[in-house]
Amino acid sequence: MCSIMGYCDSDITYETFVKHFEKTVSRGPDDTKILDTGNGRLGFHRLAIMGLHPEGMQPFALDGSFLVCNGEIYGFEAMKKELQKKYTFQSGSDCEILLPLYKEHGVDMFSMLDAEFALILYDGQTGEYIAARDPIGIRPLYYGQADTGAMVFASEPKNLVGLCKEIKPFPPGHYYKDGNFIPYCQIEQVEKVCHDDLETVCKNIHDKLVKGVEKRLVADAKVGFLLSGGLDSSLVCAIAQKKSKQPIKTFAIGMETDAIDLKYAREVADYIGSDHTEVYMTRQQVLDSLEEVIHLLGTYDITTIRASMGMYLLCKWIHENTDIRVLLTGEISDELFGYKYTDFAPSAEEFQKESQKRVRELHMYDVLRADRCISVNALEARVPFGDLDFVSYVMSVDPEKKLNTYGKGKYLLRHAFEGSYLPYDILMREKAAFSDAVGHSMVDDLKEYAETNYSDEEFEKRCEQFSFAKPFTKESLLYREIFEKFYPGQAKMVKDFWMPNKNWEGCNVNDPSARVLSNYGASGE
Repeated sequence: MCSIMGYCDSDITYETFVKHFEKTVSRGPDDTKILDTGNGRLGFHRLAIMGLHPEGMQPFALDGSFLVCNGEIYGFEAMKKELQKKYTFQSGSDCEILLPLYKEHGVDMFSMLDAEFALILYDGQTGEYIAARDPIGIRPLYYGQADTGAMVFASEPKNLVGLCKEIKPFPPGHYYKDGNFIPYCQIEQVEKVCHDDLETVCKNIHDKLVKGVEKRLVADAKVGFLLSGGLDSSLVCAIAQKKSKQPIKTFAIGMETDAIDLKYAREVADYIGSDHTEVYMTRQQVLDSLEEVIHLLGTYDITTIRASMGMYLLCKWIHENTDIRVLLTGEISDELFGYKYTDFAPSAEEFQKESQKRVRELHMYDVLRADRCISVNALEARVPFGDLDFVSYVMSVDPEKKLNTYGKGKYLLRHAFEGSYLPYDILMREKAAFSDAVGHSMVDDLKEYAETNYSDEEFEKRCEQFSFAKPFTKESLLYREIFEKFYPGQAKMVKDFWMPNKNWEGCNVNDPSARVLSNYGASGE
């Protein structure tokens, strides 16, 4: 990952800019550069992944225009080859193509990109700033207005605390120009429903996911894989191992006492032949890391925080003990193919609406978790299930086929990879949420710790101070109060608590864990 920041007016001092920008130096510890555009400032903290030489350092400049980008541009070589007829390039960085691309195509360039990106661009000819974010929001970007009215953009909300009164997430699939946020891609919307037969759908799912993994293996820095032993991360690892000449490096984490996932991750690693590492975490590590995790996440959402504990501690271990710089993960599968609770969807139409909502809001939940837990440890996250072609296709598939009428959730994905990719029991293993599967004791420990912080009377009284996203359990109150310590008055950065759809029969629960659902069954055993 890298960190970017842009202050879109000349009324900020270098010292003030640095004070706010240095809060995210862990995203890009390799080098830092702050540029005065003549009409504001652009900052870049670099984590070198593609084009490791100094020439790949940003901001990039071209004819008085400047650009900073935290991104990965897939297939950039073909675009670069075309642009080289007119432009000279200094580095092997994929992001260096963006300014020439803008010169040729203007804001139409954004819909041309197969990329995970967030960028800020200063147009030297017009004197205006343009910002944009990828269609899913895999790369983070936030914005706000300074007291002077100047627009400020940054990779994380912590850059903007104390600088902007109200901090908001930059909407995915939009660009900012002339004071407006303009959509260029709403990936969750479906223009035409795909009515392919089941086998054709599954073949396409297979082929598109394989391509999505393949393109994310390309890096000039070392690549590793998070392997939980669940379906999604196991498939990413299995595909990658088939494409690799050497054993890939996989990593799994679990609680010392009751690590459910570790045995499944080990089974997958043995089957595919990866170089596998197991990391254990303790109750005390979880509790000691809680404030730090909420600070790095910038959320009070229960699901996100629970699921981040293991991911953060695992990435911290990888950062401290290996030379890996890139991690592939299994996020974004559930939003496309269904959760345990979507088994209760009353109709295909309702399933599709829920899927669209989850994809639209991904940047506030699972994608946020993956980005922060990985980037705070100076690593880059890559998410094959977020491949734009893959997401567009799965969203377009007739939702009748995505309903769980097969006696097995996410059947299309499982059926697509039947064969030699994974052991059959892993391929058909029931879904277990990551926060539960690192060990049920972890969630229980967090709940128990929250219980000791408040009496029942205190809990009721302290909840009253919040009108937006009001806490509803002692655990949610604890997280909210820690959040407010770091991000006072910024709760609206997150839409609400991630919870099953309470309007559906069987889903009106008071805890986001799938463990509370009646269909949890053999999940997480």
